[in-house]
Amino acid sequence: MTFYPHAADELFTICDWVRFAVSRFEETQIFFGHGTDNSYDEAVWLVLRALHLPMDTLDNFQDAVLTQKERQHLAFLIEQRVTKRTPTAYLLREAWLQGFKFYVDERVIVPRSFIAELLPEGLGAWIEFPEMVENAADICTGSGCLGVLLADAYPNAQIDVVDISPAAIDVCNINIANHGLESRISAVESDMFSALKGKKYDLIISNPPYVDAPSMTQLPQEYRQEPQLALGSGEAGLDHTHTLLHEAANHLNDGGILVVEIGHNRDALLSAYPDVPFVWLEVSSGDEFVFLLTKADLEQIRQP
Repeated sequence: MTFYPHAADELFTICDWVRFAVSRFEETQIFFGHGTDNSYDEAVWLVLRALHLPMDTLDNFQDAVLTQKERQHLAFLIEQRVTKRTPTAYLLREAWLQGFKFYVDERVIVPRSFIAELLPEGLGAWIEFPEMVENAADICTGSGCLGVLLADAYPNAQIDVVDISPAAIDVCNINIANHGLESRISAVESDMFSALKGKKYDLIISNPPYVDAPSMTQLPQEYRQEPQLALGSGEAGLDHTHTLLHEAANHLNDGGILVVEIGHNRDALLSAYPDVPFVWLEVSSGDEFVFLLTKADLEQIRQP
């Protein structure tokens, strides 16, 4: 791998640094998937946000000359990205989902969920008016990002964001405070439903760990930087989903719904539950990744 110790002395404009970053990312074949899917978008994100510039201002500032301190900072970040494979979100301490900015660090996985695309319009067939949702929960919340999106989509809802990791709960509370939602969102340290005894909700969502055991051994280095507890879910990738299916009905109000993201495990799930009437929701990558079940559906399967 080629190193560029003098980059900070030879590159001067934002355009120079975006070009250099793209070249380094292509040369080293980094893995994407934490907010972008190509070298150019990753480079623009890293360079502009490291300089505290809005993402849509490249054309305005591409010929701007950077200070030496700024150049040294960019050189360091780019080398961290390509040599240590640190996700850009961790380097910048930020991630974006549906136009919302979230604080992230190595205590949580980088936010990425198809469920974000579904709030609230994608659930309109089951929730006629967003104001009807008074209580909602996000199980296995990580950074709390989906809880913030729930609060935005359902303005009357009180929301619990739930995670087994106390470190993740700390990050949740940062994001709750950053969005001014302390009065509406509570971060709950819990192994899924274990600390929610007696609580019921109109809507439960979950993007739980769902990577199966064979895939866990083949994760790109970027994904190995994330908490492995938040990724793996048993041999078939369904351990957490089993818990959701068996216990969610106990925590749903009449007419309530459960929405779960399962990655590439649709076939395994259908094999395990051939008689369950899963509703598969359409998202940007198709209709194989997120399912919905009503409380009535779940009551038929909640006993293991």
